[in-house]
Amino acid sequence: MDKLLYVSMTGARENMLAQRVHANNLANATTTGFKADLEQARAMRVLGDGYESRVYAMSERPATDTTAATLIQTGRDLDVAINGEGWIAVVGPDGQEAYSRGGELQINAVGQLVTGTGLPVMGNGGLPVVIPPAEKIQIATDGRIVILPLGAESSELAQIDQIKTVRSDAPLFKGEDGLMHADNGQVLEADQSVNVRSGYLESSNVNAVGEMTAIISLSRQFEMQVKMMKTAEENSSAATEILKLS
Repeated sequence: MDKLLYVSMTGARENMLAQRVHANNLANATTTGFKADLEQARAMRVLGDGYESRVYAMSERPATDTTAATLIQTGRDLDVAINGEGWIAVVGPDGQEAYSRGGELQINAVGQLVTGTGLPVMGNGGLPVVIPPAEKIQIATDGRIVILPLGAESSELAQIDQIKTVRSDAPLFKGEDGLMHADNGQVLEADQSVNVRSGYLESSNVNAVGEMTAIISLSRQFEMQVKMMKTAEENSSAATEILKLS
């Protein structure tokens, strides 16, 4: 009974943790550039002193699905999408460089080019991109930012910076800030071969139907685990009654 109770208890706990992953994916089904987290469960031995006779279930997030999603045309000059492989370098909440596919860019009060969540976009010089007052802003396919300064002639275009785009051969991992990071805090080199499309946004790659199906399946598994715990309790009570008769 002890083994049955332990396995069912840990299984129910891990089912709840797995629900968080799929619920978060489903909540971001319409978030620009969002990449779905993967989830899996496996059996793990209980390590420690004595014979390893206990096994428990463990839910884990092994990786993030970085598959490119559909590009949606918006016509807005500051909207950009990565066409194919690659990432936009941004300054994360901790001040370190991180990577995102969210291209709903805007200019904040101090002239910095920032993402929709307010994170500064990195330029190729290693500093956040700052855009001076301009009548028109254009972003080229290689990330170069060209502006028409206020009061200037239409032919007086000026290149002010270039969005830092990167490509990584090694898998990136998603941090608690929702951004992608390289292993060991490594800063990736700029890759100007990454194709940037202005006037487009990349949709989320979440499969809403698949996530909903996974949530329903996990809910049923949780119910089964609870029933197993109830069965273990009933078996324990029955065994106690038998022992009283002996």
